[in-house]
Amino acid sequence: LAEGNAWCSKELTMFLCLLQAAAGILCYVGAYVFITYDDYDHFFEDVYTLIPAVIIIAVGTLLFIIGLIGCCATIRESRCGLATFVIILLLVFITEVVVVVLGYIYRAKVEDEVDHSIRKVYNRYNGTNPDAASRAIDYVQRQLRCCGIHNYSDWENTIWFKQTKNNSVPLSCCKAALSNCTGSLTRPMDLYSEGCEALVVKKLQEIMMYVIWAALAFAAIQLLGMLCACIVLCRRSRDPAYELLIAGGTYA
Repeated sequence: LAEGNAWCSKELTMFLCLLQAAAGILCYVGAYVFITYDDYDHFFEDVYTLIPAVIIIAVGTLLFIIGLIGCCATIRESRCGLATFVIILLLVFITEVVVVVLGYIYRAKVEDEVDHSIRKVYNRYNGTNPDAASRAIDYVQRQLRCCGIHNYSDWENTIWFKQTKNNSVPLSCCKAALSNCTGSLTRPMDLYSEGCEALVVKKLQEIMMYVIWAALAFAAIQLLGMLCACIVLCRRSRDPAYELLIAGGTYA
């Protein structure tokens, strides 16, 4: 029994080290999602862009704190500390399940949300004095190598195109390899042929999948930690005289 307890204690200690590293990775994933979504926030509702990123950063921070609690509980052989550790892990596990569910819900809504907002954003474009929406459009068209909503001809229906009356689209529609492109519709071969809507939807759905897979991976890690902690607690309750030794040793 003592050998089994020592083995579980060592496994739990290894898990806590893994949990500390996982917390840092999870915060990085959350920050990446937050920053990337910020580039596309004009095409998507803020509530959908902020919630998954904020939750995953909060979970990563909480995992780091949980790791410290678990280390202290293991080193001090605290049954109460281990029980608290398991309960908090369970709550975080439930939170990650919620993140996965929300991720799938939001991922399904991305296409409708982008379709609803993208025309409004394009109609707000102002190439002379770019505002936030204009910068967002130029960024997306350069970054995703696209032009217009479905193709470059969509620009003909925008307010900016009608006001400029020069039969051209923004320079962000020009292919990156061309230095002499003016955005003129008389030379469509110089412009990106693919529309931005489908690419924005694809990009946002890919980012949401990062959130889903990260949450699932760390949920699996937490299940392992809860299992080890529960085994230690159960064996300690059966053998109150047992002294938990992290590094091994002799038992009374």
